[in-house]
Amino acid sequence: MNEKKLTEILTALYEHKLSPQEGVALLKELPFAELQFAKADTHRELRRGFPEVVYGAGKRKEQIVAIVQKLAKDAQKNIVVTRISEEVYVACREEIEGCEYFAEAKLMIVRRGPQEKKGLIAVLCAGTSDIPVAEEAALTAEAMGNRVERLYDVGVAGLHRLLPYRDLLFSARVLVVVAGMEGALPSVVAGLVDKPVIAVPTSVGYGSNFGGLAALLAMLNSCAAGISVVNIDNGFGAGYQAALINRLGEDKK
Repeated sequence: MNEKKLTEILTALYEHKLSPQEGVALLKELPFAELQFAKADTHRELRRGFPEVVYGAGKRKEQIVAIVQKLAKDAQKNIVVTRISEEVYVACREEIEGCEYFAEAKLMIVRRGPQEKKGLIAVLCAGTSDIPVAEEAALTAEAMGNRVERLYDVGVAGLHRLLPYRDLLFSARVLVVVAGMEGALPSVVAGLVDKPVIAVPTSVGYGSNFGGLAALLAMLNSCAAGISVVNIDNGFGAGYQAALINRLGEDKK
């Protein structure tokens, strides 16, 4: 359910083109669709402006197909499915139109028409090993209708690789900065720009990185102001948050 669909139903009721019983039948799945193993939040696009995002890890292939089918039925905006294999994508593609898979990020987008690209979100990552998480963030933000620029392999081991791109840093409305190891890059970027920085720690690193915990703590303890931090490897969460910030900037125009 989305604003356009709800408006059509209410208009049809107002013009007596639908009976009250027919209107109830169309609206009965407004809060969620009961699938026994899941409750697909068909109301989320109307409530939050973007459909429910499906977290694929731990779900069976058949479950993901059923959930995405239900969400895609009336969706006007793209649907995002995270952490899935190519096998799951193939199963979805056979049943649902518009599926596109991005293997590096393990993410699928179900396209629902052209999406207007607004503002500018910059997605940076410290090293090439961080790219899968950075791509999850970038693709999520793009699917939500944002213009995204990527800047990869610009970590603190060689700051000369970052500084030539200051124009991009300054022109972005919000920046997503992804880093593993010691997680220092978000602090450096936040010290250069006057925009919100969303820091994403990754599990990339040697033993004392503790699966990303060292980077997470470094980002939480940054002395640079204006940084918010998401969980380890949570590119999706960063991309979504960046999209909300970017949308707020658009709404103020």
